[in-house]
Amino acid sequence: MLALCSACGGSGGASEASGDERFGHRYPGVAPDGRETMLLTPADSVVRVLIYPAVLDSIAVRPERSATTPEAPVSVEVLLKGTLPDACSRLEDAVQMRRGHLIDVELTTRQPRGRACAQVIRPFRFYLPLEGTYGPGSYTLKVNGSPVSFRIRELAPEAP
Repeated sequence: MLALCSACGGSGGASEASGDERFGHRYPGVAPDGRETMLLTPADSVVRVLIYPAVLDSIAVRPERSATTPEAPVSVEVLLKGTLPDACSRLEDAVQMRRGHLIDVELTTRQPRGRACAQVIRPFRFYLPLEGTYGPGSYTLKVNGSPVSFRIRELAPEAP
C-alpha cells in the first residue's frame, strides 16, 4: 500500500494546494483521476453479506487551516483511495478509535453472499473526517493496520 501525507505541513500549508491536498475539498461523482467518490451506505438487512477490510492504494491526511490562533486545535480529514473487487461490493463502515496521538481506523467493505457479480475493479475515493480536533504535534494514523504519520504545526504569526 502506498501511504501519502499530502498536507503533513499542517494547518499552515500553501494556499495553492491541489484539490486532493485541501481540507474539505470534494469531487462529487467521478474525480479527474477516474475514481468514483463513495459514501458509506447501509446494507439491505435481508441480504447476507461478507465483511472484509477495504483494499487501499493511498492515504492522504488533510488538516484544516486554522483561522483563529496558532495553537488552536484543527479538524482533520483523510482521503482514502482504494479499489473494490467487483460490481456488487460497497463500503460498509469506518470505525475510529483515538488514544492520544494514535488514531486507529478500520474501513470495511461488504459483498453479498451467493450472488454472481461482474468481476470489475472499481477504483474509489472516500473522504473520512476524523473525530475530534487536533492540536499542534505529531500523530500516527493507522488505517486497516497501515501507519501514516502526520504533523499539525503551529501557524507562524503574521508579520505586522
